[in-house]
Amino acid sequence: ATRAAAVRAVLDLIAASIAGSRTSGGIAALKAAPVVWGSGPAACWFSDVRLSIPGAAFVNAAFASMLDLDDGHRAASGHPGAAVIPAVLATAEAHCADAERVLTAIAIGYEIGVRIAGARDVDTLHTFDSGLWCGQGAAAAAGWLRGLDAVRIANAIAIAGTTAPGQTATAYTKLMGNNVKEGIPFATALGLTAVELAAAGFTGPVDFLDEEARYERSVLSADLGARWLIETAYFKPYGCCRWAHAAIDALLQVMAAQRLAPGEIESVYVETFTQALSLNNDLAPPTLEAAQYSVPFCLAAAAIHGAEALLPLEEPLLRDPAVLAFAPRVTLSIAPDLDPMFPRSVPARLTVTTTRGVHRQAVLAPRGEPVNPLGQDDLLAKFSTIAQRRLAPSYVVALLQAIEALAAGELAPLLGSLGRVPALARVAANG
Repeated sequence: ATRAAAVRAVLDLIAASIAGSRTSGGIAALKAAPVVWGSGPAACWFSDVRLSIPGAAFVNAAFASMLDLDDGHRAASGHPGAAVIPAVLATAEAHCADAERVLTAIAIGYEIGVRIAGARDVDTLHTFDSGLWCGQGAAAAAGWLRGLDAVRIANAIAIAGTTAPGQTATAYTKLMGNNVKEGIPFATALGLTAVELAAAGFTGPVDFLDEEARYERSVLSADLGARWLIETAYFKPYGCCRWAHAAIDALLQVMAAQRLAPGEIESVYVETFTQALSLNNDLAPPTLEAAQYSVPFCLAAAAIHGAEALLPLEEPLLRDPAVLAFAPRVTLSIAPDLDPMFPRSVPARLTVTTTRGVHRQAVLAPRGEPVNPLGQDDLLAKFSTIAQRRLAPSYVVALLQAIEALAAGELAPLLGSLGRVPALARVAANG
């Protein structure tokens, strides 16, 4: 089950990366990374650029996280896959690891990153940004994959934990529409840099997790090795902040059940948890990144164009008159009964007022959570929806066959497919 979960995580992460590689932020990461890190043995996906392990992983993590389509874990309140999988695949390519060690390393990376994140006191955090902890999972995964001893892996995790991006501005910036976002690519590169340093004998404060006021020991170690947290990761059907997903599900459910046209909806009243109201929630976001953090805008996009409009959000939506007219009909509020459920859950309750009456719908666990999962067919549909708009059919088939080969124990087809310039879909090439 754990092995299969790792394969699913790779499938989903590559889908997110295909979309992110075509964004302005993804393109900028690919353009700048050779200057910063220099050439090396690891591929920047969907290109002919090869960089050092941290450099390639930075680019691929940027692709994976750029459109908020990457997986997450409720215990961490964030995203392990966008750091761990690029780190593991870049390391595997440079150090000739096989498929079985790669899948195990991915599971290890999720385990360590999510446990560290989940052990923190959430009431003391200035931000839930994944960059604070995901690099520590990347360091654990890459260190194990390279066969480092326990002392060096511990030092790699400690170095990564001590130097993780602080994401200081997240607590107060009003400009969520930027490419730094949660700092995942930076944490990934720092985690892999920590592995290189630890392998050479560089040390870190290996007791940094021992401060019980900061990290709950039972969360770090309970059932370690008896269960694997990668099996309970969530997958996202919409390219936006997870905190908006329950509201989107609820609105789409009401519209389907009542056969509502967007023009019949007069207002949408969203009751949810406090953190969802801390997002920028721009009614007319200027960038795709800002749109990802706007519950009203994402609800408007889903209402006007359906769920696929969020798979992922694309530039024309930012100027869509119907979407921009709908967004101001959405009001957000904190629900006293739902608020305490966070971070264990990300619930929402909607009151939808229409020309034909008032309809209410609550969603406590959005689609993709372990209790409301996306199945294999759903993940394949997500992959196909994203890939077919951007890549030539032959390349889409090659990627899917490579993931099947990974499941069967062969890594080379996947590395080969990711590490070359793909043929683009005709519509994308003409556009």
